[in-house]
Amino acid sequence: MERVLMLRGRASGCSAEVRINDILVAAMGSNGGDVSLPIHEYILAGENTVTLVIDPGLSHDAGTAATPTLAATEVYAHVRLLLPRVGELCSQETARTLFEFGWAANEGDVYQAPLVHPNQVMLPIKFPRWRWMDVPTIDYSDQTKAKVAAFLQRIAVAMAQGEFEPLITASQLRLEELAVAYQQPLDAVTSRFVSRLKLLHATKALKMTIPTLSDLVLRPCANRRLVECLTADGSPMLKTLPAADGSRTVWPVRIAIVNGQCHIVR
Repeated sequence: MERVLMLRGRASGCSAEVRINDILVAAMGSNGGDVSLPIHEYILAGENTVTLVIDPGLSHDAGTAATPTLAATEVYAHVRLLLPRVGELCSQETARTLFEFGWAANEGDVYQAPLVHPNQVMLPIKFPRWRWMDVPTIDYSDQTKAKVAAFLQRIAVAMAQGEFEPLITASQLRLEELAVAYQQPLDAVTSRFVSRLKLLHATKALKMTIPTLSDLVLRPCANRRLVECLTADGSPMLKTLPAADGSRTVWPVRIAIVNGQCHIVR
């Protein structure tokens, strides 16, 4: 693919999230930061909703109560969707800006958090209708949570034992649509995914945290058609134990439930 649609996000003095069509795509931590990533698999043909959330916390339900927050210093968050020129993927100066939105507060200002800024954006890009748009909405019951926890446990245990087939099988829909989104052969996309897992296992870095029901937090996304699987601190549930330097490998997963079966679709 010659041109790749990129998201660039930046925040300072606050945490911020960027959600595209109600799927979390990028997060900037408590002190802000910078992110840059391709976003084809989240984009729809025509109208898209790009939402910037300031100090989001864990919940995005419509009834979440906002809390007054005092800006201790100047704070801001900014998001851009960029279409770089051919051969200039990393250049912001020459890229075409398809959408841009920013928010800021001065030191001493009071704002309500979480502060949600949804924006409707028409994008002149053609993508197929992704399958997550047509899956059933999820009933966020205790039974659903238990089902998802057991699903993640099976995958994590298998990964810790060097068995990758359960994760690959569960991720088949995701891998197929990544191949379509970036116009790459499915075999190549799958091979890169498996090679990374094999490298982690070979270097003894695939020591997994085993998900538990009590630790699992389900966060609705994609208009309640998918569920994002997190721990209480907001980090992805599927991850390795900390390495000696404190780093982890994480696998953000958004799950659809179809005919009682869990599928990783994003």
